[in-house]
Amino acid sequence: MNPDILLVEDNPTDAELTLRTLKKHNLANRVEWVKDGAEALDFLFARGDFAARADAPQPRVVLLDLRLPKVDGIEVLRQMRADARTRLTPVVVLTSSKEERDIIATYQLGVNSFVSKPVAFGEFAHTVAELGMYWLLINQVPPPPGGEQA
Repeated sequence: MNPDILLVEDNPTDAELTLRTLKKHNLANRVEWVKDGAEALDFLFARGDFAARADAPQPRVVLLDLRLPKVDGIEVLRQMRADARTRLTPVVVLTSSKEERDIIATYQLGVNSFVSKPVAFGEFAHTVAELGMYWLLINQVPPPPGGEQA
């Protein structure tokens, strides 16, 4: 499967709510959920368990939590922006953090959007639905590296 969305989220409750909300809005057909930063990097760079997707396109958007086990979200973003294969992949930080240093650090690394997770169930679901619709239905993604039209 070549996902439209890579969901990088270690909290199973937040991940399940995100997946359910995307499904409700017909946006979840192609979502890959990984549970830590190391798994996200393996997926994006086709390593380890994800080596078979070496020639697969990148997701249309990465929904990235910051507080992750193994490799944190800021390091995932740093490695994505340092590699030509993922440099232009849209990344939306979806995190419980509202810390100014996290907002500044992620924008300095080229994040496309920073969204603090609402605490209330209904607000969280609404936010995820809006993000999914924007990034999958409205936003134009760049062509893959080497795939530019002349």
